[in-house]
Amino acid sequence: MNNQQQQPNNGAPDNTIKNPEDWKTGSEPITGAQASYLETLASEAHEEVDTNISKAEASMKIEELQNKTGRGVKRSGDDSE
Repeated sequence: MNNQQQQPNNGAPDNTIKNPEDWKTGSEPITGAQASYLETLASEAHEEVDTNISKAEASMKIEELQNKTGRGVKRSGDDSE
């Protein structure tokens, strides 16, 4: 659990999470960390993945595989962040 207090957003939209398609650096090549995690997720999902993709494409594929494997998905009652 982190020590930062969360402030209420007073109904304001949360702009801390951007769609990967809107990233200024989204067209740059996949990072080493993304490639490594993507390969781990793909192995768990019994899929093959192309790591010759952009940062944005990698982010979307990671999210897809997290949903498929249950990895990275916050479970109810899990307060750890």
